[in-house]
Amino acid sequence: MKKTILAMIISSMPLGAIAAEHDHEHFSEIGKQGGKSASETTIAKNKAFAKTLNFSDTRAFDNNNRGLIASFDQKTGDIIRNSFNFIDPSVANADNAPDSVNPSLWRQAVLNQAAEGLYEVVPGKIYQVRGTDLASISFIRSDNGWIAYDVLLTQESAGQSLKFFQENVPEGGNLPVVAMIYSHSHADHFGGSRAIKEAFPDVKVYGSKHITKEIVDENVLAGNAMSRRTAYQYGATLNRHEHGIVDAALAKGLSKGAITYVLPDYELNHKEEIETLSIDGLEMQFMDASGTEAASEMVTYIPSMKALWTGELTYQGMHNLYTLRGAKVRDGLKWSKKINEMLMTWGSTTDVLFASHSAPVWGTEEISDYLKMQRDAYGFTHNQTLRLANNGVVLQDMGDEIYTVMPESIQKTWHTNGYHGTYSHNARAVYNMYLGYFDMNPANLNPLPVKPESAKFVEYMGGSELILEKAEADFEKGEYRFIATALNKVIQVEPKNVEARKLLADTYEQLGYQAEGAGWRNIYLTGAQELRVGTLPGAPKTASPDVLANMTIENLLDYLAVRVDSIKAQHTPFTLNVVIPDEKETYFVEMSNGNLNNIIVDKEMKADATLLINRSDVSKILLQQVTLATLLENGSAGIKGDKSVLQKLTDSLTNADAKFEIVPRPEKGEEVDAELYETAHKH
Repeated sequence: MKKTILAMIISSMPLGAIAAEHDHEHFSEIGKQGGKSASETTIAKNKAFAKTLNFSDTRAFDNNNRGLIASFDQKTGDIIRNSFNFIDPSVANADNAPDSVNPSLWRQAVLNQAAEGLYEVVPGKIYQVRGTDLASISFIRSDNGWIAYDVLLTQESAGQSLKFFQENVPEGGNLPVVAMIYSHSHADHFGGSRAIKEAFPDVKVYGSKHITKEIVDENVLAGNAMSRRTAYQYGATLNRHEHGIVDAALAKGLSKGAITYVLPDYELNHKEEIETLSIDGLEMQFMDASGTEAASEMVTYIPSMKALWTGELTYQGMHNLYTLRGAKVRDGLKWSKKINEMLMTWGSTTDVLFASHSAPVWGTEEISDYLKMQRDAYGFTHNQTLRLANNGVVLQDMGDEIYTVMPESIQKTWHTNGYHGTYSHNARAVYNMYLGYFDMNPANLNPLPVKPESAKFVEYMGGSELILEKAEADFEKGEYRFIATALNKVIQVEPKNVEARKLLADTYEQLGYQAEGAGWRNIYLTGAQELRVGTLPGAPKTASPDVLANMTIENLLDYLAVRVDSIKAQHTPFTLNVVIPDEKETYFVEMSNGNLNNIIVDKEMKADATLLINRSDVSKILLQQVTLATLLENGSAGIKGDKSVLQKLTDSLTNADAKFEIVPRPEKGEEVDAELYETAHKH
């Protein structure tokens, strides 16, 4: 075989850190400025918006500063926080936004920058390290040591956070971490697990229901597209600057390093909606919340400490019902009901609420008000979207319409603002979840593809010169949303139209400066950047070996199926048994009509060939510890029947483009406004 199947799988695995590929080597460093100044329209809009905000409410800052035991040393701060030192974290700076940042988003950026060390949540019992990653890591005292709850995104961040905790906790720093708990199936909550496991080999690991399955399922099949889109959402190629990335809504940003995954010894809530478990002598009550913020998720109550852990169901803002990087739409109704269930079950006996993101909330009454407002924000979005849809409001209009029916109490509350999930895209997500993308207008049933439609649009409008002339006039009036629509049509047809690219980039930039949502800002600014200079380098793309090793054979076969080029495969049908002796599993695989099918069967079927390979050896191949060819040669794996079947499969597979085009990018030498991204290179 020219290249083994599993070798091809490894070369294109999408799982891992944010990736942003690189087109232009001479822009190998991102400029210190990275953007133009805010326009007069943007300045006016941001100032007007600021007048609607209640900056006198500083409770979130008070909660953040409460219990600070130790501020970060240089090494710990360098993980993320120190790169945002252009943001003064004092509450006095909260209403002092630069012209190029939405004043509400700026306040959130200041609040998240104020998370700077080890905090005491419950004296002698619960501590948090906040500010080293997108999530916080919590340490809960048990009989013989500490329980670590949610262990950050990377091994490096978790290891340094653990060290910082041990060195600064008032007492018990020499005690072991006896247990590790993952609240849900997103990487910023389990990715640092190997740092804890290596420091404490006997640590017991607990996870939410079906966590391993959901970790793989959410990321594999559309993983390449998600990875490229994630780079946009989190601004992977943007400089940390008032003209670039200022915040990630949930925290300052994502750490860099190895994403790891230590398998849970026990998964919660398989038998009970609320499961009570004693972990190292500490009673903990776990409520299943799967299908809300994550496909696998749980929240926890600790009776002896009167402490409620809400996972990622709450934070200081509105979360995503649809995440812009791409994922299945989340159920806003279920989300609101789970928050209500927490409130009804534990609200009257809770003294402190703490979570994966943001500072805790103290006091039973304050917690009750907080949970009610969070509950009602998701309930409002779900219920009012459907009320509007039932009265004929269509998908395209829903994003604006939802704001016209928003109660003043939700508008005026800081922790329901749309920093991560905006009401605009969340309302459209609810519509899509129930009714899909089609609004029943016949004109939208079978539109032309993007480029042919754009060509007709430009033709009908009298050509690109006339469109550009009108767009320039609208730019002066600040009508950026329609300029984005019109000029996008132009550059789809004329990607080398320098003036159109320049003006569209300027337009995206101003929209980014006005955006309250961190993801919206990053997407607009990344789009502007790519229009100007192409795709700059971001974080390295590295697959997670721990996650790869836990993919099921069905996962792998399904992943192969989405990589089959149906035209190549249409004339090479075959059947194949895949026998996994150590798992006592057999799969029947059939290539038919250019489509790869698989099903688990009780015994080998009549097939062109049979591949025998142990699951443990599949893991070794995925971890690049051995090749399939070597296993076949030494007899650890075997193939019976028509050996050409493997080559037919290999020949049909394609690798996804990790840097596929989102906006038309310039060829080398055709960049515009490149000086915005050369500043750092010149120093």
